[in-house]
Amino acid sequence: MILPSTRRIPYGGDYNPEQWPEEVWAEDDAAFDLAHIDTLTVGVFAWSLTQPREDVYDLDLLAQILDRAHAQGRQVCLATGTGALPPWLARAYPEVCRTDFEGRRHVYGQRHNACPSSPAYRRLAAALAGAVAARFADHPALLAWHVNNEYGGACYCDLCAAEFRAWLRQHHGSLDALNDAWNATFWSHRFTAWEEIVPPNALSEHWRGPDHTAFQGITLDYLRFTSDNLLRTFREEKAAIREHSDAPVTTNFMGMYRPIDYHRWADDLDVVSWDNYPPDERSASRMALAHDLMRGLKGGQPFWLMEQTPTVTASRDVNPLKRPGVMRLWSWQAVAHGGDAVLFFQMRQSRGACEKYHGAVLNHAGRTDTRSFREVAALGEELERLGDALLGGRTPARVALLFDWDSWWAVEISDGPNRHVRYPAVLVDYHRALWEAGAQLDVVPVTADLTGYDVVVAPLLHMVKGDLASRLEAVVARGGSVVTTVLSGRVDEAANAFLSDVPGPLARLLGVRVDETDARPPAAANSVTLTEDDGAARLVSDGTLVFDLVIPDGADVVGTYGADFYAGSPAVTRNTFGDGEAWYVGTMLDGDGVAWVVRRVLARHGLLGPYADAPGVEHAVRQVDGTTYDLVLHHGDEAVEVVAHAGGTDLLTGGRIEHGATLTLEPTDVVVLARDDADAASMPTPAGTVEASDPAAAGQGRAGRT
Repeated sequence: MILPSTRRIPYGGDYNPEQWPEEVWAEDDAAFDLAHIDTLTVGVFAWSLTQPREDVYDLDLLAQILDRAHAQGRQVCLATGTGALPPWLARAYPEVCRTDFEGRRHVYGQRHNACPSSPAYRRLAAALAGAVAARFADHPALLAWHVNNEYGGACYCDLCAAEFRAWLRQHHGSLDALNDAWNATFWSHRFTAWEEIVPPNALSEHWRGPDHTAFQGITLDYLRFTSDNLLRTFREEKAAIREHSDAPVTTNFMGMYRPIDYHRWADDLDVVSWDNYPPDERSASRMALAHDLMRGLKGGQPFWLMEQTPTVTASRDVNPLKRPGVMRLWSWQAVAHGGDAVLFFQMRQSRGACEKYHGAVLNHAGRTDTRSFREVAALGEELERLGDALLGGRTPARVALLFDWDSWWAVEISDGPNRHVRYPAVLVDYHRALWEAGAQLDVVPVTADLTGYDVVVAPLLHMVKGDLASRLEAVVARGGSVVTTVLSGRVDEAANAFLSDVPGPLARLLGVRVDETDARPPAAANSVTLTEDDGAARLVSDGTLVFDLVIPDGADVVGTYGADFYAGSPAVTRNTFGDGEAWYVGTMLDGDGVAWVVRRVLARHGLLGPYADAPGVEHAVRQVDGTTYDLVLHHGDEAVEVVAHAGGTDLLTGGRIEHGATLTLEPTDVVVLARDDADAASMPTPAGTVEASDPAAAGQGRAGRT
């Protein structure tokens, strides 16, 4: 495992001095010093400059940029520059331009514009990566390599069709196996030659769009192939770098990004990095989920926040400004969830093209007296003062949330029962409930080792692969808890339905069978009454979209429907299995309902956080070399008072915080507490311990609603 070697959390971001005359560079250097900037990402879109013709490399300007960074005491994340094609390449090799879902061959323009199956693109991109690495492998400013940029998109050209057929041969072995996996006898689709197979797009298997396909198996395999095909190009560039340099290699992911299965990519990155551009101003829990997902890609290894905006984005219909303190708060949230770098896009605002209004550390005037620059400088000073205290920190999680791209793809390309079900929205709901309850959790693939977790939450586990069912049974048998939901346990790895009662391989664990499944429009709701063990109603929640008619087969009924012909029938169940419990939520519960279930499960294991009843207060833990650091962040709009769960030193102020003292947290406040070693009362319960607890008295802030 190769990780960047730094003395502090790298701070800075994407810098494009090639867009500016040299006299501007001196102004930038002075501003970067004021802001405590120590890291620059350079050359991301430099291909047309570094290789102006196929037979010419010109790396002198890049060398000048690196030399200047080193002279100023800054380190560089150096890009291969292959994030977008140069115009000459598309003219010389038209096949490098992608063919879209509608079957249209594109001409040169935009970015993400290269066909990953093009031999010319693959050869020239890898050659450029190698040329850059050969020139700068030993440069003293080099910190890490940045390959390409935000991989994504798909191509449906003849080259990709041929590569798809080769991929299918490797993965299925024979046409008989492929026909069986795709259920190809349906609609006379049984293939008798590999050459008969074409990519699934608007001209073949699809109608209305990419999610409407006649054959889920074909489309699912093309999604997998596209992810693997792009990964091949990354591997080729990395291999070219490795011929000259052993410095860490990364590329910037995009959080919950549907087109690419990042679990398939994780082993090839030395450090995961990602770009955080939340969809709105109320996305703290969604960002936390994305951070946790990125940290979980490599077994809990810290990640880099490669991009965020200091102020505004420019790509949305409406681009709100980050309010005072929010940039700092969200940056610290990344660190709290495992971020070992805090970087921006962009360092200086571009003067033209589509990102000229995208926020930057320096605006068009290059001012250093703006509110946003002062906030950037203040955060830089904090990170510099923090030093290496949190670098390499791990999260001591005993809760796992399963995230699976195959289930995401399979559930959203299926006909029925309800196309309004969106996988990320459901994952966000369950993660938010865990996050608000203060659980320290990992977001992990379905292939992860689950032996260290007491609670496993697996919403929309539509596809059950391999030995997953037996591993979930093992979690519960030893005393743990598993929570899953409607539309789980439906299909195998080929997206074919299990020839058994729903929930298929999960039925024994959950102690239920699903007799029928109802679906309703988004505006329609059916109340679900959730009850305590004594039968007293504790919460009436709304279920929406999908409603399983559940028949218990050993499970206890915890929630019942309130309307329709299935009124009074089970909606939520809990099954005792071995020494543990398995929960099945048979509808899309609202936020209060999800929180009710999640908090009961966490309370059973003593895993409710110390600030679970403080609205807007987030608590995260990182452990480094035996020291525990607690990060407390306030996302709410009003000041709150909380009781300190542990004693120690606030690394941001240098002040003492005593265990049990009252803390007043203003909006956007951040506390980084180096916990006292002797503060045993705040140490986590050893993994595997199950504590009896009254959920109503253990921080179930939502449980009193009816």
